[in-house]
Amino acid sequence: MDIVITGRRTKVSEKFRTAVDSKSKRIAAIAPDADRVQIVVTHEGNPRQADTAIKVEITVFAGRDIARAEASSADAISALDLALDKLTIRLRRLRDRRKSHHQDRDRASRKPLDTAGDMPSLPEDAGSTGTGSVPLGAEPLDADGESVEVRLGETPIRIRRKLHRARQMTIEEALYEMELSDHDFYLFVNAETRRPAVVYRRHGWSYGVFEIDSEE
Repeated sequence: MDIVITGRRTKVSEKFRTAVDSKSKRIAAIAPDADRVQIVVTHEGNPRQADTAIKVEITVFAGRDIARAEASSADAISALDLALDKLTIRLRRLRDRRKSHHQDRDRASRKPLDTAGDMPSLPEDAGSTGTGSVPLGAEPLDADGESVEVRLGETPIRIRRKLHRARQMTIEEALYEMELSDHDFYLFVNAETRRPAVVYRRHGWSYGVFEIDSEE
């Protein structure tokens, strides 16, 4: 399992790297097919946020599935532990979901061939994270999941851009992927309408869906 650790506005200590090597065994135990783990440590310079000055983001790539979690604390090790706790829950959900899908496929394979539906093939997901600082709109976005930090004109505002290759799925599947990604939204292609869409979290158990259609 390849582990990539990146620091943003901070230097990653050897103590943190040693902790990652030790604690990452939890990931391998739950998701043995995980081939890459991406960890980003970010330092927030606002002194009013001292208790949450360090943010740790963990992204696990296991086949075509991606699970993500993040947490903030006063130090990197504590933030790592909190993020791993969240990630462990998501990886267990992913494992249980896979088991359920395997059982469904086994039952379907025992049905007569003329009653079995065709399963559409989905593209493989890949990605890596990097950073840069180039004018807005001039940065290349060739790799899925690779983020590029850009500056808005001559202002101090910085925007992180990322290419996302949307997979075709149902709204229910998109909601599940959103929970795994630890974001409040998720981009996908609606399998029923074939239109680009986004699901997003509103409040409580309330969600929303936007679909995109051009004037043409």
